[in-house]
Amino acid sequence: MKTFLCACCLLLISLSAHATAPPSDAAYRKQINAFVDEWHDDAANARLAYFDKIAPNGIYIGTDKTELWNREQFKAWSKRFFERKSAWSFKAVKRNVYMSADKNFIWFDELLDTQMGPCQASGVIRKTAKGFEIEHYQLSIAIPNDVADKVSKIVKDFETRPDGKAEVTPVSN
Repeated sequence: MKTFLCACCLLLISLSAHATAPPSDAAYRKQINAFVDEWHDDAANARLAYFDKIAPNGIYIGTDKTELWNREQFKAWSKRFFERKSAWSFKAVKRNVYMSADKNFIWFDELLDTQMGPCQASGVIRKTAKGFEIEHYQLSIAIPNDVADKVSKIVKDFETRPDGKAEVTPVSN
């Protein structure tokens, strides 16, 4: 009987340890990728759940130098886009996911196919008792190095004009 009770206790301890064991890195990355993909899909379908995935004090940095918002500011700015069928559509072409040893902090970078053309982004996610939350996200338009000088000149011309409008001249090859 003692042996039976001891075996039962060891089995319970083993099951308890297994139940609380963190997921493997591959399984965890799969959960993280699903979360970020769903976040992008929320925007593509103008679902307000998009903003629930951003932490209350989360930061979103857009492509324009004026676009630095906390969640509520970003939600207010985005309202007009979310009143349509689709706000914007970002599809990850490639994503790298990294995490802290305790798996509570995750950071990632991604190459995106968007309506603006190729973009790159990076983000920080925190695991909470409720699930994942995006703490920080930064989006940028991926400018090929071969045209960076031309784009930089257009931006400089735009920012130095009194009316704030750039004169775009055709680029010759």
